[in-house]
Amino acid sequence: MRIDAGATYPAANQRASAANQNRSTDTSFSAVLASTASSAPKTAPADFSSMTRQDLRDWTNGQIRSGQMSLDDSRAFMAMSMKIPVASGLTGELPATNDSTRYDFTQKARAGIEGATARNDASTLKMLQSAMSIMQSQTGGVDIRA
Repeated sequence: MRIDAGATYPAANQRASAANQNRSTDTSFSAVLASTASSAPKTAPADFSSMTRQDLRDWTNGQIRSGQMSLDDSRAFMAMSMKIPVASGLTGELPATNDSTRYDFTQKARAGIEGATARNDASTLKMLQSAMSIMQSQTGGVDIRA
């Protein structure tokens, strides 16, 4: 066994001090979310009447990261941004990053509300009405239900 006499090792009280400093740094989820929210750039209002699916996903994820939208509130937006072909088999959703088509997501939400109403689907109706309310608040209060 070789002993390195030249090595310096921190004393027990120095190790404890370093550990206390590390504990005082708040790395909780809420602290990280708060720091992300405060440093998030302010963006122009979203134009839900002409967005790609990836634009909608990016906007939604930005709202979640900034703390302006809950995961529950994001469900309708994520569902509207999905595109699953009828004959998809096991392939599933088409990637949004490859789709440059612009969609009117306000119209998609309105059609979804009509469908949920016709089916007496209260949970989907509530989710889509909440999404419409969020879209209205993001477009400066303009009524997008017309």
